Amino acid sequence: MRLSDLQSKDIININDGKKIGNIIDVKINEQGDMEGLVVEQSKFLVSMFTSRNEVEIKWNQIEKIGEDVILVNFMI
Repeated sequence: MRLSDLQSKDIININDGKKIGNIIDVKINEQGDMEGLVVEQSKFLVSMFTSRNEVEIKWNQIEKIGEDVILVNFMI
């Protein structure tokens, strides 16, 4: 799977069913392993909860990568 394939998928939080946002980048450690996804938050979450417009989803928080969405276990 390519990064461009992942970027087309919505990131959905399994805790509340809401869309977190879309992937804008990945975080890779010094050994070349992917540690997580950098997600641009949807405008609703940014205005309601934080002034930051991006969050990091750690690789172990990803529950399922589907055809159209990526389900994550993410607590704000």
